[in-house]
Amino acid sequence: MFKMLNLKMLPGVKTATVRLSRQYTSKAKRSVLLQDQSKIKNYEPKTSDAHTNRVYVWGFQETGALGLQTNVKKAKERYTEMVHHPTRLQFSNNNEITDVTAGYGFTVYAVKRSDGQTLFGSGLNTDSQLGFQVKGDKKDPPNLDVIIYPTAIQLPREQGETDEDMQVRCMSAGRAHLVVVTQNGTVFTMGHNAYGQCARSIIEDEAYTGSSLIHRIAQTDICGAEDEIVAVECGQDHTMLLTKLGRVYSCGWGADGQTGQGNYYSAGQLTLVGGDIEKERIVRIACASDCVLALNEQGEVFGWGNSEYGQLDDSPDAAPQICTPRALQLTRGIGKVKDVAAGGSFCMALNDQGLVYTWGYGILGFGPFVEQTSKPQHLLPPLFGRNDFSNATTVVSIGCGVFHMGAINSDGDLFMWGKNRFGHLGVGHKKDQYFPFKAAINGKVLKVAYGVDHTIALCRPHL
Repeated sequence: MFKMLNLKMLPGVKTATVRLSRQYTSKAKRSVLLQDQSKIKNYEPKTSDAHTNRVYVWGFQETGALGLQTNVKKAKERYTEMVHHPTRLQFSNNNEITDVTAGYGFTVYAVKRSDGQTLFGSGLNTDSQLGFQVKGDKKDPPNLDVIIYPTAIQLPREQGETDEDMQVRCMSAGRAHLVVVTQNGTVFTMGHNAYGQCARSIIEDEAYTGSSLIHRIAQTDICGAEDEIVAVECGQDHTMLLTKLGRVYSCGWGADGQTGQGNYYSAGQLTLVGGDIEKERIVRIACASDCVLALNEQGEVFGWGNSEYGQLDDSPDAAPQICTPRALQLTRGIGKVKDVAAGGSFCMALNDQGLVYTWGYGILGFGPFVEQTSKPQHLLPPLFGRNDFSNATTVVSIGCGVFHMGAINSDGDLFMWGKNRFGHLGVGHKKDQYFPFKAAINGKVLKVAYGVDHTIALCRPHL
């Protein structure tokens, strides 16, 4: 690399030593650097578990819906009313969770396990919405109306049904009822049925606490042999099923027209919904309360149910309740819609350009001074992570609870806004959030279950 030149032998020159450096061309420099490649340590990060998905939870803890406590003694010693930041669920470290849903104070997980169990739940069980639970230990509390840690929900099997048959295809939770569809097409309903939301006959003064009744319906009895159920959506006290051919079936509470059956009565039997969606191929249904939005394959939006704040019709003489599905006129100007969501007093839509639109009444994402708009207005893309360094970032899915909203972008980040009384926005406090705010989750968000007072996020690791 270097040569030493001694100048002391030259006449008239004092003793000196000069270092002469060797000059390399750029190509030669690269070849020298390549010689040390074998010495560079290749870093391979270790993941904490081998499961594909992980779950983060936050919000109201007192009901047990977050499932963070592992035993009753610790729960009493370390009482935490609310969890303000997304917290990793230990249960997801030990189980392969494939789906999540959230009701009013309870959470349900679809899992894949070697022991054949496919469904777990935690939280309120006052109406047996988490199935029939018994004491497993003498130290357990005598009242199992509250389950603090995910516990198996036993789905009744018929002879010959395999573990694969009982894997969960889709599921949804209402205020106090749960509907699960398994891979073999069987529909299971459990919990409160005072309005027929469990798709069975209404029994006056029925006792739901400590009930072991799980209603079972064959898929063919609902939509025939030529069709199959692909999605289920529960409002507060009603249930809707979506089939592969784009048909919608409903039952339950209908006082606001949310069953879409052309009347305002409760119904204990699943019935095909008609109106303007009768000849449409519906691909998405959304409902967190009593207002329903449906989306067809052309990207057109339909709605029925509660419209007291002009969510479905902004005309001066519009009815506050709509009992028959109708094509919405107010969404015609926002382009092709690819996702919808409906809360207690507001609605959301996502178009094919990745723009999020909100309308109705509540915290809509436009700041503290805008609480109502009768026309869909879009939120600016920079609110969801788009900037000069990431100008391709766009929103890919939306969702909401009764009083709050959320959006997932193409980077797997979750942004939330709305009412935050129980800390269920995951922003570190319980103040209302008037603009979309990114939740601090260590993973790429795949799906979010929006409870009334808590939130569950199904994620994948970044690495």
